[in-house]
Amino acid sequence: MDDSHTLAISAIQHYAYCPRQFALIHLEQAWADNRFTAEGNLLHQRVDAGEPEQRGDVRYERAVMLSSQLLGLRGKMDLLEIDSSQQPARLIPVEYKRGKAKTQDWDRLQLCAQALCLEEMRDVSITEGALWYWETRRREIVAFDASLRAHTEQVIENAKAVLTSTQTPPPTEHKRRCKACSLIEQCQPDIARLDHSAEYLQELFKE
Repeated sequence: MDDSHTLAISAIQHYAYCPRQFALIHLEQAWADNRFTAEGNLLHQRVDAGEPEQRGDVRYERAVMLSSQLLGLRGKMDLLEIDSSQQPARLIPVEYKRGKAKTQDWDRLQLCAQALCLEEMRDVSITEGALWYWETRRREIVAFDASLRAHTEQVIENAKAVLTSTQTPPPTEHKRRCKACSLIEQCQPDIARLDHSAEYLQELFKE
C-alpha cells in the first residue's frame, strides 16, 4: 500500500471530532499533550503491553495491525476477541477509551473502520464490536449497521479530501469541543473565527 494515499485509522476520530484538529495533526504535523491525551496514551500503553491469551473458547489478541487496500486505511486496534465457540469464528474488535460513552459517533466511527479493515483482511463478516471506557469501566456494544458503515466511509472520504486539498478547515462551530482540545493554543479558534480572509480570496478569484 502506498503510504501517501493511506489514512491512519486514528485520524477518523480526529476528523469526526473537528476537521480543523484533524488537519492540524495530519497536515501541519502539530501535536500537544494535555491531561486527557496523556491519560489516553497511558491507557493504550497498558493495553498494548498485554500478551495474547486464551480463555475458554475466546482468544484475545492485542495491538493488532490493520490495513485496507479498498479504503486506503492503516492502523492498529487495541484488542481483537476471537470466539471459536461457533464456526466460522466470531471476530469482535474492541477499542479502549479513557473517558466515557458519547452521544456522538466519533469513537464508533473509528471502531467501525477497524471492522471494515478486518473484513477485508480476513474475508469475514463482522456484525458488532465494543468500546470499553476507562472512566466508567463500562463496555458499549456497537452494531455495524448500514448507517454506521456509510457514515464511516463518508468520513474517510472527507478526511482524505482535506489531505488532498492541503487546506486547513476553519474551527468547529461546536465551541465546547475546543476547551477539551490539546491543540487549542496552536489552533487559536477564536482568532480564526474572526479571520475571513480565506472567504474573501475565494470570492475574489471566483469565476
